[in-house]
Amino acid sequence: MADTTPLLPPYSTPSSSSSSASSSSSHQIPKPSPHSIDDAIETHIGATTTAAQLLPASLAALAWVFDAQQTFINVFADAMPPWHCTSPSCSEAAAAAGSSPCNLPPSSWSWSLPPYTSTISSWSLQCSSPALLALPSSSFFIGCLTGGILLATLADSRLGRKNMLLLSSLLMSLSAALTAASPSLLVYATLRFICGFGRATVGTSAIVLSTELVSRRWRDRVSIIGFFCFTIGFLSLPGIAYVARGESWRTLYVLTAAPAFVYTVVVYFTMKESPRWLLLKGRRLEAIETIKKMTGGGDKVINSSFSDLAFVVQHVGADEETSDNIFSAAKTLWQNRWAFRRLTALMTVSFGVGMVYYGMPLNLGNLSSNLYLSVALNAITELPSSLLVFCLVTHMNRRSSTLAFTTASGLFSLACAATGGRGGWLEMAAELAAFFSACTAFSFVLIYSIELFPTCVRNSAIAMVRQALVLGGVFAPLMVAEGRRRRVLSFGVFGLVIGCCGVFAACLPETRGKGLSDTMEEEECAGACGN
Repeated sequence: MADTTPLLPPYSTPSSSSSSASSSSSHQIPKPSPHSIDDAIETHIGATTTAAQLLPASLAALAWVFDAQQTFINVFADAMPPWHCTSPSCSEAAAAAGSSPCNLPPSSWSWSLPPYTSTISSWSLQCSSPALLALPSSSFFIGCLTGGILLATLADSRLGRKNMLLLSSLLMSLSAALTAASPSLLVYATLRFICGFGRATVGTSAIVLSTELVSRRWRDRVSIIGFFCFTIGFLSLPGIAYVARGESWRTLYVLTAAPAFVYTVVVYFTMKESPRWLLLKGRRLEAIETIKKMTGGGDKVINSSFSDLAFVVQHVGADEETSDNIFSAAKTLWQNRWAFRRLTALMTVSFGVGMVYYGMPLNLGNLSSNLYLSVALNAITELPSSLLVFCLVTHMNRRSSTLAFTTASGLFSLACAATGGRGGWLEMAAELAAFFSACTAFSFVLIYSIELFPTCVRNSAIAMVRQALVLGGVFAPLMVAEGRRRRVLSFGVFGLVIGCCGVFAACLPETRGKGLSDTMEEEECAGACGN
């Protein structure tokens, strides 16, 4: 059943406005105090110029560029390099062995590129088991999963949005740089785990911080900026890899880690903390200073003009017990049945989307097309997906859109499996359509997560949803490795999983046009939890 909660806050309804006006006497009666942090902040930043709101939000969203690069860098660093025969007896034996030189004498073949261009040729992994070949990618996603569990609630409890973004970006960039010095596969997989651990909350902190730095009219569109940045990062990766195709795979890690570190330094000196989080934690003076800088008022704006913030802090403090306990937000989500029900359904959908979203790019090596071209086309596919969501997000229902795109992705994945590797461009078109649908579903899942949960647990809830997405990514490399033998174990499984998991979106309430709540009680009073 769709959410029928009024879009206007209670204090700003036409009737209350007219009543307030009619009760005016010779002296001016103060405006009714806002009922939530969102309402209070809106009165101060709602009329702020577009640039003043979008520039800080865009800087926060830029973290997704480096997130994307580290997520898909294994597609090139761990790619199977080309090889050729060096003796007359090689051609016949190579034809019998297929595309692998494993059954050939070492002296009868050679790598076409220097061995240092790929981890497989560097450490002679060409004949290793699928599990060993998938170890670096799976380690990265397991690190994402572990980091999401251990770090998810810190942004809601102790660190805040900005500090969590700083910590995650710093750990991700430093571990990526150290990966370039890996002496063995074990060290390499360990550093990929650490990189994934740090990367776990980059996207979550970025999207929450960017949406909490803008007014309501920009909130939907700002959340899409992060998806555009992720696409830019994904699209830049095949370009960087192509330019450095004759260089060591270690160079690729250095070229992606350095800009991420520079970004971390810029964020440290220029980014402001979310005023919503500061107010929720009772840090009113810090919130006022942040809002002053956001509105361009500086010290000229007197603190008395922010008296409404004092009221709302007291109001929230009376209704919501905030705690600095690391797992307080997770405990809150667990104890409230409506929140737990929403989170479970959304995480199930996210798991299916994650298997396709992360699995499809990793599975491109199993197609007959050029790897650089295939990855570039997949990255480009994210642009129309993000553009579609950006332009129509205010007009599209969250629930029905998520259902439609997960179903479409499942059907196209099954169609790709049905081609049996003989489809050529038809096979590539089906793969791109499946990935496009998964990307769009991914966007709606994250927007849905922002709107379904209040400020006090929003970062934690989104982090858990993203960890379900990453959990799908943990299984994806294994399916890809097995798919080299039987395609139904990659594309076929991808299609079935995302199609079945997407059905759970029907259990969620519709949130299009609904304002953001700040406390659990406020969300319950909105009536959405009863749907």
